[in-house]
This record gives sequence, structure tokens and C-alpha cells, in this order.
Amino acid sequence: MIKQNIVFIENKAGSLQKVTGLLAEAGIDIYGFACFDAPEFALFRMVTNQADEAGKILTENGYMNRVTEVIAVDLKDEVGGLNTVLQVLGNCNVNLDYIYTSYHRGNALPIMILQTDDVFVTENVLSNNGFRVLNSLEG
Repeated sequence: MIKQNIVFIENKAGSLQKVTGLLAEAGIDIYGFACFDAPEFALFRMVTNQADEAGKILTENGYMNRVTEVIAVDLKDEVGGLNTVLQVLGNCNVNLDYIYTSYHRGNALPIMILQTDDVFVTENVLSNNGFRVLNSLEG
């Protein structure tokens, strides 16, 4: 498992850049992200090289955020690579809360970041079906 940050951001011009700017100033690298909007706020999920430090910086600057654990699994860089993972999860009755992508810094291959209601069971399902579950996105 890896850690991700979830940040609530005001839904107005420049708000996302303020968050990414704070992290850039602190030397925190964003490896993967997904951002979803709602009428009054945006939900920004991201995987960084320093999740706990990012959370601390965001809290100190008034952002409501939390650090959670998610699963990172290698995807085959080929047609149907995503479908193969989803098929295994579906066949094992694993319900996905959400997914987004990143890539492995060492080999530049795609990675799927996912959240389910039971990350430990999901990790076992993936590992037992031949998928490589990662504990870091760094080289």
C-alpha cells in the first residue's frame, strides 16, 4: 500500500495552483492525481513522495485534508491492460471506490491507484492473481 493525500479545495480560479505551489515550495513531488469538482469545492486526490509532510503543510495553511492508504498496482502497457486488472477484481467481487493512474518512476510503466472498502483483501486478490502491488512509486 501507499499513502495518498485528499484535499478539499475551494472551487475558484487559482485554488488548485495554491495547493500545488505550497507542495512545490516544500520539494514535494506529486506522482499522480485526480481532481473532481462539486458546486462549492473540489476534491483533489494525490500520491506524493512525502504524504505525511504534504498533509502537515496543507493543514498548517488552512486546508482540510487527510492522508489515507490506497493500492498501487502495475498495469501492463498494452491494449486491455486495465481491463485485465478490472476483470480479476470483478470476478472476485471487489468493488472499486475510485481509480486513477500514475507511472512508476523507475521504469516509466503505468500504475493504477485504487481504493476499495477493504484494501487488504484487494491487495491479496491482486497478488494472488499475479499482479505486482507496489509500496512506492519511486525508482
